[in-house]
Amino acid sequence: MRYVKAGKIKETVARLCLEANFNLRPDVLEALKRAYISEGNRRAKRILKATIDNARIAKKDKLAICQDTGMPVVFVELGQDVHIKSGLLTDAINKGVESGYNKGFLRNSIVADPVLRGKSGYQPAVIHTEIVKGNRIKLTVLPKGFGCENKGRVRMFNPTVGMAKIKEFVLEVVKKAGPDACPPFVVGIGIGGTQDYACLLAKKALLHKLKAKSEKLKTMEQDLLKEINKLNIGPMGLGGKTTALAVNVEKYPTHIAGLPVCVNISCHATRSATTII
Repeated sequence: MRYVKAGKIKETVARLCLEANFNLRPDVLEALKRAYISEGNRRAKRILKATIDNARIAKKDKLAICQDTGMPVVFVELGQDVHIKSGLLTDAINKGVESGYNKGFLRNSIVADPVLRGKSGYQPAVIHTEIVKGNRIKLTVLPKGFGCENKGRVRMFNPTVGMAKIKEFVLEVVKKAGPDACPPFVVGIGIGGTQDYACLLAKKALLHKLKAKSEKLKTMEQDLLKEINKLNIGPMGLGGKTTALAVNVEKYPTHIAGLPVCVNISCHATRSATTII
């Protein structure tokens, strides 16, 4: 049994909040640079260059990549041989988020009551915890802006539909996202499980490295990316062949009577930071 203090988790989460908001993921930055080189539309090329420059300045000056510093989503892989001392895991994570956002002067966009709204100022995380083998804790912070989060969709298909209908649904979601979700996108797709689990799969798909493709899903991902980039939405919705940087898919077994599919859109600033304690 390995013991980890709650304070250590708090400090780590605070650091990851800063890292995710200040430093664009290397794989996303590389994808933007590749898109800039290959993009033929002059206006789209200028926008891609501005996006790349924005990421460079944010990292250099320790500024938020985007003014929407998002709803912090924290993924935890908790080793079953870890015991957390001196506090609760959830409290440690939420205190870490609060500390990191305060230290980095990151905008707090969260209202405590989703219906009554009110003034922002309460900054809890959405936490997904998975028990795994071992004596380590893997923490990932994904700050999710709501310009793109608002454009996600889930559909419960009949189990008889084929891949063509799923692709049609994905393209429909991307079209409706349009310029409002700040393309070029990373498109996360979850297929299977239950309705809620398909949405979690779609969110987790955003964490995949953009060039690391599963052999089983590579063809589907590549086909969808080609079709999405034919839509001519382009960077910031002003035209061009770079509407999406990547399409990432996660699957899970599901019930014989259903076929849940969720699409989660992420903007050009697909931000996350990961570490292992």
